[in-house]
Amino acid sequence: MFVLEYKIYPKQNQIDAINEAIKTTQFVRNKVLRFWMDNHGVGKAEMFRYNTRLRKEYSFVNELNSHACQAAVERTLRAITRFYDNCKNKVKGKKGYPRFKHNTRSVEYKVSGWRLEETKKHITFTDKKGIGMLKLVGSRDINYFQPEQIKRVRMLRRADGFYVQFCIKLDPRYTIKPIEPSGKAVGLDVGLKYFLADSQGNIEPNPRFYRKAEKRLKKLNRRKSKKFKKGKKQSNNYHKARQRYALQHLKVSRKREEFVKRVALRLVKSNDLLFCEDLSVKNMVRNAPPFSTADPAGFEIQQERGSAFHALN
Repeated sequence: MFVLEYKIYPKQNQIDAINEAIKTTQFVRNKVLRFWMDNHGVGKAEMFRYNTRLRKEYSFVNELNSHACQAAVERTLRAITRFYDNCKNKVKGKKGYPRFKHNTRSVEYKVSGWRLEETKKHITFTDKKGIGMLKLVGSRDINYFQPEQIKRVRMLRRADGFYVQFCIKLDPRYTIKPIEPSGKAVGLDVGLKYFLADSQGNIEPNPRFYRKAEKRLKKLNRRKSKKFKKGKKQSNNYHKARQRYALQHLKVSRKREEFVKRVALRLVKSNDLLFCEDLSVKNMVRNAPPFSTADPAGFEIQQERGSAFHALN
């Protein structure tokens, strides 16, 4: 799937409607998961039938588009399937037993419940939640794709606002511009002191975005914690501090993501064949030699162990 993302600036009544749709998605997912827990041996068909019962029983669920409710059931099915696969493959440690969601941030529609306007600069959500028309702000041109290629539309909430994502099904054989063969092959090794090294002797240093931002993150977290009042309704100052803390985390995650994309694109364009190890990061962290906290360099390497691998994947 190819994903196009656009920023949206909804009004307050639209924000309330989007949040209500997200809460409804979370409600459906958790109810279906409880149904699976209480009824041993139920399958996919029974879960979708239970979703139909929920739509008849709860009016606020019926207000959400039926395909969006089905997408919520599919989320539960993916979690259950992953758990069974881990058990079947005898994965060491926790198997990932499905858990209830308490802070869902997105709602996903399929091929109905939304409509692109003729100019394709606006999108209208047509279910009974009352979200209405939203302007799409972004540099990518969606006019290049046919409406039938759009398989999913997702609204998600981040620290800096709301976004709309279009999941587009493409055939890479006809959509990706051909690249002239370079006749090169390279082997990659992910390191600890460095991000990665190749067989040609080139080393990509580890930018350590999180380590550089850690001091600022700790400061914002302390400010947030000081304003937290246990057992009481949180003040506006607490929510503002929490927002600043979340924005800083979002900034770090975007830096890491863009760095990985840049490195991956450069490697793909300059080489015809890439070799890399199939490493189990979990086992490497478990079997890592102990470092003394008296050795700042070694301790930092131990803390960074695994972050580079996750970033590369």
